Amino acid sequence: MKADPQDELAARLRLIQELSGLGVRALARDTGLSSSSLSRYLSGQSVPPWSAVVELCRLVKRDPRQLRPLWDRATNPLPAPPKASRQVQPPSPPTGAPRQPRNDLPRDVPDFTGREDQLAAVLAAVGSNRIVAVDGMAGVGKTCLAVHAAHRLTADYPDAQLYLDLHGFTDGREPLDPDPALRSLLAALDVPSEKIPQEGGIEPLAACWRSELAARRAVVVLDNVASAEQVRPLLPGAGDSVALITSRNRLLGLEEVPPVSLAVLTPQESAELLARASGDPSGPDGRLARDPESAAEVLRLCGHLPLALRLAGARLRHRPGWTVGILVERMAEGANEFDTAFAMSVKQLDRAERRMFRLLGLLSGGSFDEYVAAALADVPLRRAQAMLEDLLDAHLVQQPSAGRYTLHDLVHQHARRASAEEDSQAERDQALGRVLDYYVHAAAAADAAMPYESGSRAASAGQPPAELPRFPSKHAALYWFVTEYTNLMGAFEVAVATGADAHACELPRFMRAFFARRCGTTHLNMLFERSLAAAQRLGDPWQLAEAHSDLGFARYNAGRMAEAGAAYEAAAPLVSQVGDTRSAADLILRKGYLRWDEGYIEEPLDLFRQAGKLYEDAGCPMGAAHATADEAWAMLQLGHREEAAGLARQVLAIEGAEPGWPAVITARITLGMAIVDEQADEAAEQLRQALELAREDGHKHNEAWGLNCLGVALRQMGRYEEALESHRQAFTLLDELFEEHWKIHFLNGYGETCRLAGLPDEALRLHRQALELAPKVGFRQKEAQAHEGIAAVLDETDPAAAAEHRAAGQAILEELKAGV
Repeated sequence: MKADPQDELAARLRLIQELSGLGVRALARDTGLSSSSLSRYLSGQSVPPWSAVVELCRLVKRDPRQLRPLWDRATNPLPAPPKASRQVQPPSPPTGAPRQPRNDLPRDVPDFTGREDQLAAVLAAVGSNRIVAVDGMAGVGKTCLAVHAAHRLTADYPDAQLYLDLHGFTDGREPLDPDPALRSLLAALDVPSEKIPQEGGIEPLAACWRSELAARRAVVVLDNVASAEQVRPLLPGAGDSVALITSRNRLLGLEEVPPVSLAVLTPQESAELLARASGDPSGPDGRLARDPESAAEVLRLCGHLPLALRLAGARLRHRPGWTVGILVERMAEGANEFDTAFAMSVKQLDRAERRMFRLLGLLSGGSFDEYVAAALADVPLRRAQAMLEDLLDAHLVQQPSAGRYTLHDLVHQHARRASAEEDSQAERDQALGRVLDYYVHAAAAADAAMPYESGSRAASAGQPPAELPRFPSKHAALYWFVTEYTNLMGAFEVAVATGADAHACELPRFMRAFFARRCGTTHLNMLFERSLAAAQRLGDPWQLAEAHSDLGFARYNAGRMAEAGAAYEAAAPLVSQVGDTRSAADLILRKGYLRWDEGYIEEPLDLFRQAGKLYEDAGCPMGAAHATADEAWAMLQLGHREEAAGLARQVLAIEGAEPGWPAVITARITLGMAIVDEQADEAAEQLRQALELAREDGHKHNEAWGLNCLGVALRQMGRYEEALESHRQAFTLLDELFEEHWKIHFLNGYGETCRLAGLPDEALRLHRQALELAPKVGFRQKEAQAHEGIAAVLDETDPAAAAEHRAAGQAILEELKAGV
């Protein structure tokens, strides 16, 4: 078998290092390279630029031209399947273009050793049962085998390659519950929140997950499972998708899942892995071959466990002056196989890097980025990046994908214990406080890039970090929220547990736009309930006012009208007390939505106008435009088409407004509906533009609203077949939603289109469905409209019943007009 040109080039570079007589850091300093980059070049993990090869050759006075053909082959390999470790490409934030299939798999290790029988067993089990469970003790290589097998399966399962750590044995963290696990997996498949069940417990979520998998050929790695009960809801059902499970426990409760149990490596496999990890040359001249007794002792101290062997090999590789005996002496200083390897690796770091490593043990155990590390260690971002590179080279952190870092559970435990021993409680509390500050301020920055309501406010909790991620688009912000979702929820839990009440108040507030697109209303209601409790403990009138108002709006969006009204009533005196004009405008606008949906007319219209004036006084043009768009829609419903069109055009004339901003979508729909009788073509164009903007923004609710309004407009144009098709598309979307109250907005309009299109039975069914649903969700005006719709259908066939329904609808309208 021909040698890999990249490995061959790395071997030649290691010879140059030997000629120099320098360690990695000294060699990096003398050639102007970073030590982390040089380590990757010497180990064959990446190909150096030609300029780096030239600098290394010049240092030892060798002609670099002799290496040029080899370098060319390494940088431009012959067509062949590349190693999995070189297939990983940095993920790009999503754009409006179609996304590539999701691949979350961690990097496949380049030194995968042994396990031929176990790998064959895993692949065979996947082929016959579609699910396999890999079990074994900590550090034995379960994840490595599962990920290696998943990379082998990628071509056969091209629709998605997903990885999820269930934290079954993560120190300081509870195992991931099936609910957030399922939501993370569904988010990874870009399933919109409207299709994800919000009520009913785990089974509806699991059914949704199985349904999504059934339509795909996907491979899913479910890593670090605590129990059969934890993982069972995550398993695929019908279809072709496969799952690979890893656990330290034998999952006896999964009777139908074939197990593959891993023992430690054989002595021969352990020796081979140590040699490959250490970069030791084969043959009698290698350090391991020259001292077989010490090499055997290394294998013993490592317990033949792959993780410990890789850590020990990395130290030997980066210390060419060490003998194997020195390595044994350093390892023997520790308490056990793992701690000796970890402690030895940590000793090679400088003081600041050792401190960062210890503090990383305070994190929850999920993946993190350099911004979190910078906040945790209180260092500049560039310094944090360099420190993480050194920790990566020392195998103390892992990099499952570009820009994301993790600690193996055992390494995490070691770092956590080391921090408890060496860092004071005050230092640890301050570090976690900086992480909470970071997540609140980063969430605020991401929220500002995702237009919603009247716009985002700046975070006030804690101290703003020196550097935050940049979000050039709402797509980049949404991608960040999806990536950090588990960590953000963890940060919220830490804030509640540690009494960081200001952080607990603000974090959910900055996630509203994300929840509207991905996570639905149920979870957000729960978060705001706990935020309200935090605000009550805090005793800050403004935070308390905002918490009541936010909880009310979450209740309103979940269709819980009476509870929304109660929350708004609790917020009102507090808003008045603090005298914050922006908060007053938000509350009044939200009250307007509630009163309008309850069927009142004049009061909500006046509330929209009041809110607009207050937003102007507060210097908030986005809020003022939002209120104007809502006023325009209300005027349209009252029959004042010319005034509605004028207000809508005011909103559309705002310079620099984000096209997918909800106020713009509202204005386009309003304008289209207002001018449909006089300018049918322009009306249809406005409505279609609104529909496309809603689709691009990822809001299924707004998309359904746009389709329904387009159906009504087409009906008014006399284009009944097109109108019916638009309504059907709207209800196809609504049937995917798990928030039933939304249908009340569209049933009567669809029913009227059916009546005029000559489908009286279908019209009657839709109006009766509206009549049944409206009282349940508190939409009395829709109830009156349903009575009128039924009356219109029955006028010819049953005049007496029609008259009864018409009278009932009129009575409701009279009550609403009287304010009852």
